[in-house]
Formats: sequence, structure tokens, C-alpha cells
Amino acid sequence: MLLVWFSTIVDYTVARRLGKMQDQTARRSLLLVSLVINLGLLGYFKYAEFLLGLFAEAVSVFGIVYQAPRLGIILPIGISFYTFQTISYTIDVYRRCMPATLDFWDFALFVTFFPQLVAGPIVRAEHFLPQCQTPRAATSASFSWGLSLMIFGLFAKIVLADNILAPVVDQVYANPDLYAWVDASIAALAFSGQIFFDFAGYSLCAIGAALCLGFSLPDNFRSPYAALGVSDFWRRWHISLSSWLRDYLYLPLGGSRAGGIRTSFNLLLTMFIGGVWHGAAMTFIVWGWLHGLLLVIEHGLRKRFKSWSPTPLMHAGLVILTFLVVTLAWIPFRAQGFDNLAAMIHALARANSSAVLAGYSRILVLLVISATLAWHWFTRHSTLEDRIGALPPLARGSLVAALLVAVVITSNGDSRAFIYFQF
Repeated sequence: MLLVWFSTIVDYTVARRLGKMQDQTARRSLLLVSLVINLGLLGYFKYAEFLLGLFAEAVSVFGIVYQAPRLGIILPIGISFYTFQTISYTIDVYRRCMPATLDFWDFALFVTFFPQLVAGPIVRAEHFLPQCQTPRAATSASFSWGLSLMIFGLFAKIVLADNILAPVVDQVYANPDLYAWVDASIAALAFSGQIFFDFAGYSLCAIGAALCLGFSLPDNFRSPYAALGVSDFWRRWHISLSSWLRDYLYLPLGGSRAGGIRTSFNLLLTMFIGGVWHGAAMTFIVWGWLHGLLLVIEHGLRKRFKSWSPTPLMHAGLVILTFLVVTLAWIPFRAQGFDNLAAMIHALARANSSAVLAGYSRILVLLVISATLAWHWFTRHSTLEDRIGALPPLARGSLVAALLVAVVITSNGDSRAFIYFQF
């Protein structure tokens, strides 16, 4: 709490000063103060031990034995999320995209708003602070829809992610050497579903809780597994982070305006930062660079075939191909180190082994993933609210009641946290 309040006070003060200053050099220096403090805190608490470990490995190449000390750092709750929120606010004030808020308590509420504090969405000040200008009160419609979203989120997390998909993922990733390519493929598909239902479930809970208090938060997912290409995937997946990286990193670096080589560098650097943001581990860096490489390849293909228009059948095939590529890219994200990653890749290539997973587990995973892909395909141009709102009141109530019953039945006291809590 001391850290989040310190960041709140620093950026509130810096933004107030930025709003009054005219000298551009002084304004740039003040912005640098905010960036150094916020990123310095994030870097220390999240990456200090990781960097010390890398340093020890680097000097060992030269025969120097260095035992990195154990700092015993505990990652503060939500630091990755509220740091990006406060930085975006300060940068927006610096760019004169919005005025600095004069009300400290409004700004403090923006930073510490509990529904999305620990795992997003990463809310922009321009979206949240105007809502603080008038007293907030939930209407009966927003309150009931907020509770419904929380039930949808809990169903996605508890029933689909935790009870159907996670056991398969954990079983195979615990010892991939025991499993055949069929099992490894099923586990890879299962993790694609698990991480979506886990994180999208949390986002729905956060948005729903905010609605119950009279606040609106932006959507964080938009049918990501119906994406046509990796760039479209990032427009649909963890939208608050991908748009943050685009607006505050990729575009300031020059975006795609500075030639092919510079564009490729910008994409790789942006996705490297995106990978590092997720965690202090080389596997996250590999995952980020892999997505960066895929974006570079896609950017080149789009320039080469910019006049090509796919038929509906080709479009569907490219959507499935995108999903399979993203699924393979999730493997380093889930792997516990390079040894585990190599074992999973080896298992995927192992063609002479028989399946080990129980048949019903494989069937359940395939059913859930197939239903997910079908749902994303039919909702790729709409929202959950549009689809549910089109149902008759009796059907809506019956659906919510059925999901709530499923949540109660499958809740077994397991303490499996949301995946994105660790970031």
C-alpha cells in the first residue's frame, strides 16, 4: 500500500506541475522524473533478482564465480498494472491530451480502484476520471448486468479454466516426457482455452463489479480466437495492454512510418517489452519475441499481398491457422523454464508413442475448444452484451441461473489463483 500511494502522490504532483509549465525542457525533465520513479520501482521489485541471476550466468562464461544474493523480494500486488496506469496519465498530461486533475481523491480512486487493481484492465485516466465528476450510482439495469458479468466470469474461471482445462495442462506440463504427441497437442489446446477463460473471466468480474458501483471499465477481450492474423489477435486480446504498448511505445518509436527495417525493430522491441512485462523469466522473453517475429512476418506479407482479398472459406482457414499459431506460441508462456519447454516441443514431435491421457479428458478439452472457437467466430463483430441482450428475459435469467448453479457445484475449495495475478 505504501508503494501504490507513493506512485499516486508522485504522479498526481508531477501532472499538476506539467499542467502549469510552458517550458518544454522543464516539462520533459519532470516527465522523466515520473518515468524513472515508476519504472525504477517496477524494475526493482519485479526484475532485480532475475537480472542478478543473468549477471551471474554472464560472468560465469569468463570463469568468474559469482553467487547472486537472494534478495527475498515479494512482488507487490498489482504493481505492473497500476504503474502503467499512472504512467499513461502523466504522459497524456505531458502531451496535453488531457488536463491534469485537481482532485487528489479522484486520482487516488483511479489508481486504486479495487475491481481492476490487481489484474486489469489497464484503465486510461481519460476514460475513468470523467466518471468521477458526478456522483456514481448503479441503476437496476447496470447492477443486474454487473452481477451477471461476474457470474459469467466465475463460470469461465471455475468451471471451464479450473475444472476442465487446467488439470490436463498441469498433468502434461508436469512431465512432458511421459506423453505422446496427441497428449501434448491436447495440452497445448487446453492451455489456450485455460488462459483465455482464466483472464477473460477475471476481466468480466472486474467490469461487473465496477458496474455494480456505477462505473464502466473498457472491454479487455473481443473474440480473440476469431482473429485473422497475429496483429488482429492483439487487437482482440488483453486490449488494454496491447493498446497501451501501441500508444506509449510502438507509435512513439515511429510505428510503421520509418521503413521496413525500423518497423521490424519497433515491433520486436514492443513485443519484447510486452513479454518482459508478463514476468521475469526467459520464457516470457521468448514468447514476446516470438510474437514480435510473427508480427514482422505478417507485416511483410501484408505489404506484398496488400491487394489480395480472401474468399470466405480462405478467411475461415486463416482464422484457424492464426489460432493454431497462437496456441503453439503459448507453449513458452506456460513452460516452467527451457528444459520444460524443450520437453514439450519434443513431446509434440514424438510420433511413436501411445496416448496416456484419459479419453474423457481429451474429449472434454476438444469440446470446450471447439465451442470456444465457434462462439468467437459468431461474436467476432459483436459483444457479449449484444448477444445476451438479444435473448428474451426468461432465457437470460435461466442462463445466468444455470451458470451460477454450475459454479456452486464445481467450486471445491481449490485455491487456484487467477493466472494474471502473478504479473
